Amino acid sequence: MSAVQEQFEIKFRLPDGTDIGPRRFPPASTVATLKETIIAQWPKDKEKGPRTVNDLKLINAGKILENNKTLSECKSPICDFSGMTTMHVVVRAPTSGKQSGNCSNLCKVL
Repeated sequence: MSAVQEQFEIKFRLPDGTDIGPRRFPPASTVATLKETIIAQWPKDKEKGPRTVNDLKLINAGKILENNKTLSECKSPICDFSGMTTMHVVVRAPTSGKQSGNCSNLCKVL
């Protein structure tokens, strides 16, 4: 029963205002693990869903969370994960090879 008390209850707010969760995670869970959960539970009816953890950014208490950090490491006086915590999800726009091509063309002009 103490293991349940040591878990953080988190829901993920998607860009359109809908939520995934809430779900419980142990303090040793990494941000990358949370992102994998989001990808697995991403609504199938939503277009342009994330494919990898690098396609997502998680924001909590105004901070972008790093993939290699654990939930325990992300705690702060502002966000102590007591009660339900809502994290905001930002999906990175897909990049294409054309974009870097434009940059190199621009560099040639300069």
